[in-house]
Amino acid sequence: MFLRNINKRIKILFILLVSMLLLVVLKVLYIELFQHNKLSSLANDLWSRNLVLKADRGKILDRNGVVLADNLTTASLVLVPNQIKDKERVTRDLSRILNSDIRKHVYKKTSIERVHPEGRRLSYEIAEKINNLHYDGVYLVKESKRYYPNGKLLAHALGYVGIDNQGLSGLELEYDKYLKGEDGTIKYFSDAHGNRINLNDIYVAPTSGMNINLTIDIKIQKSLEREMNNIKDMFNPDMALAVVVKPKTGEILGMSSLPSYDPNNYSKYSSEVLSRNLPIWASYEPGSTFKIVVPVFM
Repeated sequence: MFLRNINKRIKILFILLVSMLLLVVLKVLYIELFQHNKLSSLANDLWSRNLVLKADRGKILDRNGVVLADNLTTASLVLVPNQIKDKERVTRDLSRILNSDIRKHVYKKTSIERVHPEGRRLSYEIAEKINNLHYDGVYLVKESKRYYPNGKLLAHALGYVGIDNQGLSGLELEYDKYLKGEDGTIKYFSDAHGNRINLNDIYVAPTSGMNINLTIDIKIQKSLEREMNNIKDMFNPDMALAVVVKPKTGEILGMSSLPSYDPNNYSKYSSEVLSRNLPIWASYEPGSTFKIVVPVFM
């Protein structure tokens, strides 16, 4: 009787163990068959790090294809703090090159640290000095800088962009969604400690923004602004404005506003100068535009 009870208990225990093992096997099969993509995505998020590659903004051109707003290729500094082996040395050397203390960036507890603003839009000489250090965890990524080759020419109409290449005024703001393009990435893989995993990096190329052609004629615009500057020198007005329109179509061939500014260095000007495109913003008495010119024949 005693042996029979023991055998019965052994059978029950065996059935329980087999059942538990079967449940584990079924759970593993379920995960492999139905949750593989989800878990793979979660694992990929833990291992992968993205270095953003900024897209070039689309160019702004006049009616004949002359470039009014272009891009210059620059570099930006990005750090992966966990990969930096000698933080004191890296801090000292980079601070000397950038002429700014970047200790807070080197020691920051983050997977990727973009050094801002001192590490943005670096000149070729500075980027070359950083690149020659060959430090682990120190990266230079491509970035474009907006450039206006004609300086103040058509400044108010064109507008300007911020440090992240976002349109802030004028046509740059109005058509920002078409001009800005789509950023790319360099995806690399690292473990929980930030050490690089020996897997191939994944490169996704940035997509440049769309170009925009204006009705502006650069030759007419230059002539218009030359005359505007003559007026400024002769009469020193508080403000002046002028628009050249093609009568048959209403196309704007030239537009000028004084005081003007250089969009390459917009931060040096006051908000009043930056925000007032007078032909659009200012109101004026339209009576003179309605006068009829009647030729008199003798």
